[in-house]
Amino acid sequence: MVYVEPKFLVQALSIFYFLCVVDAAPDANLLRVLGPQGVNLWKLEKVQAAKVSKESPSLILQESEGTQGVLSTATDFRARWFEQPLDHFSKGLKHTFHQRYWVNDRHYDAQKGGPVIVLDGGETSGEDRLPFLDTGIVEILARATAGIGVVLEHRYYGASIPVDNFTTDSLRWLDNEQAAADSANFMANVKFDGIDEDLTAPNTPWIYYGGSYAGARAAHMKVLYPELVYGSIASSAVVHAELANWKYMEIIRLAADPICSSHLENSVSIIDKILDHRLFVGHLKALFGVKDLQHDEDFVSLIVAPLGSWQSKVWDPAVGSTTFDDFCNALNKPLRHFNAAVADQPFGHTSRMVPIADGFKLDFSIVNYAQWIKEHVVSRCPPDRTVERCFGTFDDTQYQETSLDQDWRLWQFQVCTQWGYFTTSPPNEDWPRIISRRLTLEYESKICKQAFPPGKYFTVPREPNVTAVNALGDFDLAADHLAFIDGEVDPWRPETPHNVDYANDREDTVLRPFKLIPGAVHHWDEYGLPNLSDEPPEIRKIHGEMIDFVMAWLKDWKAPRKE
Repeated sequence: MVYVEPKFLVQALSIFYFLCVVDAAPDANLLRVLGPQGVNLWKLEKVQAAKVSKESPSLILQESEGTQGVLSTATDFRARWFEQPLDHFSKGLKHTFHQRYWVNDRHYDAQKGGPVIVLDGGETSGEDRLPFLDTGIVEILARATAGIGVVLEHRYYGASIPVDNFTTDSLRWLDNEQAAADSANFMANVKFDGIDEDLTAPNTPWIYYGGSYAGARAAHMKVLYPELVYGSIASSAVVHAELANWKYMEIIRLAADPICSSHLENSVSIIDKILDHRLFVGHLKALFGVKDLQHDEDFVSLIVAPLGSWQSKVWDPAVGSTTFDDFCNALNKPLRHFNAAVADQPFGHTSRMVPIADGFKLDFSIVNYAQWIKEHVVSRCPPDRTVERCFGTFDDTQYQETSLDQDWRLWQFQVCTQWGYFTTSPPNEDWPRIISRRLTLEYESKICKQAFPPGKYFTVPREPNVTAVNALGDFDLAADHLAFIDGEVDPWRPETPHNVDYANDREDTVLRPFKLIPGAVHHWDEYGLPNLSDEPPEIRKIHGEMIDFVMAWLKDWKAPRKE
């Protein structure tokens, strides 16, 4: 957590926002997609951020102490704190910690008896969710209902840290059950500063919102604590956990520009063949700027980096990423000495081939692919480090630092213990693919053993216990006043109730809304503009529908009888 001196506020906020929100977002996705290689990129991003901070004398950062409030990067929301038990299910352990939250009460009207709209912070700092409190879905629903808006930070993330380090033993209270109990305890007991009314659940209707992992939590809260959660909105809710998440890349393959997908498929096929036959492997890796990278698996994992940016597509250009489209456009851009017409020739056509070494030619799309990786990924490796140190993943020691600044360990721990989602190649080798078949479950999951050796009190299971997640309803999870909202081309859609292969069709009703946003990627409904009429039609439509069904839910709410 950081505190910015007020006299440097304007300069600090602009730099801090760029580092922590704009640049961090793509790499946050890489952590979810690339496994051990994602951690490498996370570390390099930290190095770059530290360098920028050091070179900016106008930016003064001080470590905050205790539970002091911090300035928001979105607006002036003040951080507040709620005391939670470290272990909700052990009477013998008395340790507590403070969970951070923020409140938007600008629209609250006690006379109208508005609800509390709580947004689950999920697997990131709650500060990253403050835009949704200011202009996004929380603000939209709070304004429509004269309610209170809240962002609740997830245990262990941001500043809601209950332990002194992130060792295997210290992380043993980071699981679905404890986190859900945190939310329930908060809802039942919180007292909002400056508000005299009792707004605890079930005395007040609470609407629980979450996106992605937090979306699954929103759905789970409705199942686990129906007496407290009056309504839930589960956006891009990954209610199905599984080990091999190969369909993530399959969605991207099918939804991306067909020319781009075709070039990716062909490029990966050629790369795999070169690695199979061992001829020109050195030339291939050198082309991508990683000649000395020892393991082929690390090489093919590294070149997946641009694909993770698909998830960063957002309808709002102020926060959305164009990285994936920029990468795709670069793939089929003819080299300078080529005639532009060669772009219209099929992959591998003689006119498209580029000499790399004697007897070794490659389609110019692979050359462009290599140039992109060198410029945008390999360039992050500092001059004083080898590419093996930057991008190798077989040295266990590089994943065993357990200080609190190693917050990549948090979601990785959850992946290794309960969620899975290791991004692998399709199980059928004949299936079209845009990532190498060397990206196996064994390779992607090895970080679980590397990063989390057995502790004194806790041992990470051999495989994540995905059954613990799926037992809460899986694809069939449903309840009254539980809405599911998904994106048509979200790479996480196969893990939601909108899975087209295994989930049953549902009717979209006011009581149980079930909505798919055309052309949308990941929890697009969570973002919003101050004036809804300025939003794109499909977003304006979903926000209007969300307001309508929440208002309809609230009409049916009845206060519990006092005993």
